Amino acid sequence: MIRFILSRLLYLVPTFIGITIIAFSFPRFLAGDPVLLMAGERGVTPERHAELSAQLGYDKPLVLQYFDFLGRLLHGDMGTSLVTKKPVLAEFLSLFPATVELGLVAIFIAVLLGVPIGVIAAIKRGSWFDQLSMTGALVGFSMPIFWWGLLLIIFFSGYLGWTPVSGRISLMYFFPNVTGFMLIDSLISGQDGAFASAVQHLILPSIVLATIPLAVIARQTRSAMLEVMSEDYVRTARAKGMPRRRVIGVHALRNALIPVVTTIGLQIGVLLAGAILTETIFSWPGIGKWMIDSISRRDYPAVQSGLLLIAGVVMVVNLLVDLTYGLINPRIRHR
Repeated sequence: MIRFILSRLLYLVPTFIGITIIAFSFPRFLAGDPVLLMAGERGVTPERHAELSAQLGYDKPLVLQYFDFLGRLLHGDMGTSLVTKKPVLAEFLSLFPATVELGLVAIFIAVLLGVPIGVIAAIKRGSWFDQLSMTGALVGFSMPIFWWGLLLIIFFSGYLGWTPVSGRISLMYFFPNVTGFMLIDSLISGQDGAFASAVQHLILPSIVLATIPLAVIARQTRSAMLEVMSEDYVRTARAKGMPRRRVIGVHALRNALIPVVTTIGLQIGVLLAGAILTETIFSWPGIGKWMIDSISRRDYPAVQSGLLLIAGVVMVVNLLVDLTYGLINPRIRHR
């Protein structure tokens, strides 16, 4: 098992180097001068511009700027935001719980609905349920997040008035930010209606963010179940007279979950990418909205370090999925 873990960790080294190059290069392809945006375009003399560029290190060749960026990373320095003047890592950690909370609820919805839908669709292959669910999965996968989010806001928030339009909780509630997770903080605050308000604000964003992972998980579960149901050991279990529930739940589903677990892990990256649009639409104060704001302000340190941190989260999740994959199927650990 240790050898298996070490082999997976070695794969992360070249991946990390590649991500640092992409994270460093991306902001510099954006139009606009961060020095002018920071100092204000009016009244900035060429001498003042050169002075600020030298202070920030933007007057150096790009290769030297990259190695400076890499050197600071190795010392744990993610840089300081050009706009807020706060450490980028501190800003990221303060906003990350909001994105994690949204992502966890979204992936919970996707797994809770996607796996049963895929199993039932495989068992009832060719039925109306199979065709309807897979058509719905295809529509959900193809649906643009920004359009789907606005549609839900118009209907449920505007027309029916059931859910709030934006934010994490009503402005009438105020309590200490203990964990950063609004559901937990509102619950331990003891204020009447705070937890219900947090749940109401979370419903629409989590549904929008869960749509694509739900569709992918449902289709992957159906495909894996169909493949497993044709295996010899499943037919043998049926021939021995085992109850259908036991054949499906123990023999078929357990083995079909191996590729499904991998798919769930890969959806973490999709969730983080989808969170950028979802948080922007619903004004959700997470890292997605923070990244959009940083890009619009040409905040180089925030953009490049934010991309690196998000990629790091995806890398860690994929590593955990690999380890879980090895635990589910012991043969993987010995390859």
